[in-house]
This record gives sequence, C-alpha cells and structure tokens, in this order.
Amino acid sequence: MRLALADPDRDERIETLLTPRDWLRYAVGRFLVAGLAFGHGATSALDEAAFLILEGLKLPIDTLDPFLDARLLKRERARLSDLIEARATIRKPAAYLVNRAYIKGVPFYVDERVIVPRSLIGELMMTAFAEGNALTGDPERVTSVLDLCAGGGSLSILAARVFPNARIDAVDCSGEALDVAARNLDEHGLAERISLKRGDLFGPVEDKRYDLILANPPYVDAATMADFPPEYAAEPAIAHAGGADGLDIVRRILAEAPAHLARSGTLVCEVGGGRMLLDRDFPNLPFTWLDTEDTSGEVFLLRAADFRAA
Repeated sequence: MRLALADPDRDERIETLLTPRDWLRYAVGRFLVAGLAFGHGATSALDEAAFLILEGLKLPIDTLDPFLDARLLKRERARLSDLIEARATIRKPAAYLVNRAYIKGVPFYVDERVIVPRSLIGELMMTAFAEGNALTGDPERVTSVLDLCAGGGSLSILAARVFPNARIDAVDCSGEALDVAARNLDEHGLAERISLKRGDLFGPVEDKRYDLILANPPYVDAATMADFPPEYAAEPAIAHAGGADGLDIVRRILAEAPAHLARSGTLVCEVGGGRMLLDRDFPNLPFTWLDTEDTSGEVFLLRAADFRAA
C-alpha cells in the first residue's frame, strides 16, 4: 500500500527515531492518543505497534527483542513513520496496511476485499483439533471438509495443514473474497487440495456430505454494527452482518447442516456472543461449547448424531 499523508512532523521523526525501540515507544503513544480500536490480531497498542514494526521491516513476526536496538536505514525509518501515521489517521486495521495477517504464526495475504482473519476456530484447529481427541478424532481419518463463509481462505488452509488426508471445499458468496482466497492457496501451495466455490452457504455443494463442516459466518447484530469503530467499519459489511440479533445465518446453518454431515460428521461454528440466544432457541440441541486461550463459549460443536437425536 502506498502511503502519502500530509505530515509536517515526518522528517523530524525520521531523523530522531533511530531504532525499533524508539519507534515502538513512539507508536504506542501515538496509538493511545489517537484512541484506536484493536482486535484484528492485536488487543493492545503495544501489540499493534510491535506487529506493524516487525511486518513493516519484514522481520520474524514473533521476534522483536533481538532487533530493538538495531540502527535502521533511513528508508526503513520512513516506512515505519508512514505506517504508524496511517494507522493513527486513516484508522484501517494494521493488517490492511501491510497486507498480512497471522493465525498461530501462519501467514495470510489480506486486503479490504476480505475480513481480517482472526477466527477462533483457527486457533482451535492448531491446538485442540491438531491431535487425536474426543472432539474430532484422529486428524488422519478426516477426509472431507467444508469451509462455509470462507473469506480469504484461512480456515481452509489451516484445515489442510491439520487434516493431511482431507479434500476441502471453501464456499463464499463474495467473488472478491474468493479472489483473495485463490492468492492465499497459491502462496501455500494448496490449490490442488482446496476447491473454491461461490454461492450461498450449502448451495454450491448440492447433496455432498462431509466429515467436518467449519463455519465462521457473519454474526454481528445490527445495533453493534451501527456503532462500529472505523477499524471494523473498514471491513466488508457482508462479513459481519448477521441480522437483527446477529444469528440469522447461524440459524440457517443449523437447519441445513444435517443434510451435509456424514453419519459421524461434526459441525464447528463460531457465533461470538450468541450462546444464550442459541441455548434458548434450540433447547433440544446439546451444544458443546469450546474455549480458546482468551474466550469462552463463542464456538460450538455438534455431531451428526446430535441432530438425529434432536
């Protein structure tokens, strides 16, 4: 992304701030004064500043300390100045400024055509689902996966890493999002294992059944969307809008999923803060609620047998 902001203090910063430590201190202060909203991979001004500096300098994304006191080239300092000022002024997520996001260290290309990947299901796949367990069983026995609302393809790519024998269908209604997904598949060398399909939920897969269905649908309610800070408003609205209470698409997935699960198949779906509503509206479904490192009860798991019993 080319950054060209009117900034009378840019030259002074470039001449004065010489090391990543200098820029980290400056960026944290700048972000706090600007009142930025976080949540697109970083949850604080410090984490956001570290991400932007490391990615802006093309350094390993999880290793800041060894480089803190390195002297930067002038063009590197100019790059950081522009990125930090853009983040504070334009209020776009940092991932859009550097065209990169990560889930558990796995990199993905990202731009304004897709939501910034940060699914809790991605974290679960790289931890709870990555080894044989009572949730999804032996990863090598999963041979078919459906990724609903696939966006830029991050969950499909993680699924391909975790389930080595799986063929994956990735479905999204946005052609632009699938263009980004195609780029990510090429970068990860997975175009042969993951099929991109454009359409509405289960429509493009007809009567096919799957061992595992992953769904990270839009689940933000209308009132929350109306009060979005600029960082979230910068993302495609279609990737957030879940109707009046946020669960319109989740209810459709619950209604249609049984016809697309293999006999021992599993549905995993992210719903944000929708747990109470789902427990109320579907009292006969025995939701298993999954926790991540920082969240509780925002992802549910249901097995095909759960639907049959209900």
